[in-house]
Amino acid sequence: MDITIENILLIGSLLLLTSVLAGKTSYKYGIPTLILFLVVGMLAGTDGLGIEFDDPQIAQFIGIVSLNFILFSGGLETNWQSIKPILWQGISLSTVGVLFTATLMGSFIWLITDLTIYEGLLLGAIVSSTDAAAVFSILRSKNLALKNNLRPTLELESGSNDPMAYVLTIAFLGLVINQDLGILSIIPLFLQQMILGGLCGFLFGKVNKFIINKIELGFEGLYPVLVIALMFITFSATDAIGGNGFLAVYLAAVYLGNQNIIHKKTILKLFDGLAWLMQIILFLTLGLLVYPSHVLPFVGVGILISLFLILIARPISVFLSLIPFKMKPRRRFYISWIGLRGAVPIVFATYPLLAGIDKADMIFNTVFFISLTSVIIQGTSLPIVAKWLSVALPQKEKSKSPVDLLLSEDAKTAMAEIEIPRNGYVVGKKIVDIQFPKSTIIAMISRNNQFITPSGTTLLEAKDILMILSDSHEGLDQVYEILHIKK
Repeated sequence: MDITIENILLIGSLLLLTSVLAGKTSYKYGIPTLILFLVVGMLAGTDGLGIEFDDPQIAQFIGIVSLNFILFSGGLETNWQSIKPILWQGISLSTVGVLFTATLMGSFIWLITDLTIYEGLLLGAIVSSTDAAAVFSILRSKNLALKNNLRPTLELESGSNDPMAYVLTIAFLGLVINQDLGILSIIPLFLQQMILGGLCGFLFGKVNKFIINKIELGFEGLYPVLVIALMFITFSATDAIGGNGFLAVYLAAVYLGNQNIIHKKTILKLFDGLAWLMQIILFLTLGLLVYPSHVLPFVGVGILISLFLILIARPISVFLSLIPFKMKPRRRFYISWIGLRGAVPIVFATYPLLAGIDKADMIFNTVFFISLTSVIIQGTSLPIVAKWLSVALPQKEKSKSPVDLLLSEDAKTAMAEIEIPRNGYVVGKKIVDIQFPKSTIIAMISRNNQFITPSGTTLLEAKDILMILSDSHEGLDQVYEILHIKK
């Protein structure tokens, strides 16, 4: 079946509906949702129902767009206070750890296959990063409660290591195409991509916050649209000057997620839904692109490479990159086990296809098999391994993150009415510019015998009476301190 304008909406909506229903069913049996999205795509493809899709360029485009949404959503939900204690551990895992993984994998692949050393390193680089979509999805869908900052460490690593894998993939692909170049030629590219990506991420984060809070759109629904536009501008502008757009998008989102911005709750909810939609679209597309019959010849070598990655390369890389840090062995083992590969390696594997190198088909199909086995083996066993290694918390002890508190619909337990004095500290300020506790909201403002439903752009005036709702009396005490008002 050919995809045409007449049937694309029907086919797409049916595949989307099937994926959502399959995802709901997967929770009951503990199957990673993303695998079912991929399987639905494969069953609908050429070897299944016969939908013809054989365009790596379109798949790559969909992958880049989807990764923007997935990384941006993950960045928005990253709490700086949670990652601050483990920041350098996460950076080490996402840079040094990725480099070790790519090197070990590349060497092993070179030894057991007929690939050249540069082709082996290219394949190793493609599968060197953990997949943000897979980690965010599986951790949250399984609602794992982990001890000792393990969860923020894993989410920080998976959200920030794709840029490193991307740089290595592009660098080794260049070496495969131009074998006269030396291995040291990738260093300038690496430094350029990472430094410019980091700087642009921080700068665009500050600029984006200013634009969101200062622009007067008039309609709440337009603010998420504005943020989407700013997200793509961040990626495209960074990429245009030679920086790493994925890194810039993630860092800009982390910055925004830890600032007070207008209609933040609406933005977070929309991006959470869009991230799920993009994960489904991405895995469906990659499933359609894959021919299962083409993967079968590489099952044997794929199993060897997968086992080496899961049992040797990933653990060695984690332990080496975490040498400078104090951490119990069982925590290191769990970080090693959660090194999920998902859609990102498959997207990166489209680069050799588009470059037209000789072994591109072998690389793509092997990468697909590695990603599939990684999510099946590691994704289904995360809760069990967490219990074995004693790194899991009982669900009743799981604390809510600031994002959970912001999006929570739970009833507040404390209330106060606070009047703003004539020369009060916050008179003339927008609510969004005041650092209220995440668990506290201004439910209503009484002004001149009229009641106002506030938004982030509302200016506070003298003699305003604020109705404050909070999860605790401690939260109300913090409000009094922020407003510079004695209780």
